[in-house]
Amino acid sequence: MSQLKDQIIKKSLEMFLTLGFKSVTMDDIAAKLGMSKKTLYTHFKNKQELVAHASLHMCNTICDGVDHIIEQYEDKPIEELYAVKRFVMEEMKGDQTSSIHQLQRYYPEAYKPVHDIKFHYMDSCIKKNVNNGIKLGVYRNNVNPDFIARIYFIGMQGIKDISIFPTNEFPVNDLYDDYLEYHLRGILTPKGRQILNQIINSNHD
Repeated sequence: MSQLKDQIIKKSLEMFLTLGFKSVTMDDIAAKLGMSKKTLYTHFKNKQELVAHASLHMCNTICDGVDHIIEQYEDKPIEELYAVKRFVMEEMKGDQTSSIHQLQRYYPEAYKPVHDIKFHYMDSCIKKNVNNGIKLGVYRNNVNPDFIARIYFIGMQGIKDISIFPTNEFPVNDLYDDYLEYHLRGILTPKGRQILNQIINSNHD
């Protein structure tokens, strides 16, 4: 991939996440990059193609970053989930759920591969996290990692539905914290609850 094409994808993604996938036009992107629309169209035949590339770039960037976090928190599965949450929120510009909603609604062909990648990646990560937590004695040993991974994914998708969780009533950062605590309290051992309470207390300081 050429350096210019990569630059277009990164700047477009930043605009899509901040302003919305539907809201940003090719004119907006060209102006932001200081290039003609003709130059932009030599790299991407239409906005649909650019959205598809930007969405996949978003997925790959997040997956690479999460992989790095998992390596750092190998023996701290509870802390790992909070570190991943912070990283994803930063990458997603605070996770503007309305932007992702626009991607799903107006660009379903671009959204589907993103959704599939996200499911398989998250399924693998959460199963590893649960198995590791069981081994370390912070998660209960009678939970089913396959079930926990899938119910976690469904919950994460569900809280992004702004018709159910409007952002004016449920600020995104608080919503993610609440869901993460809800998820963890269902699988923690007493040892794990002590760690979670320390994290929550430190976040409130």
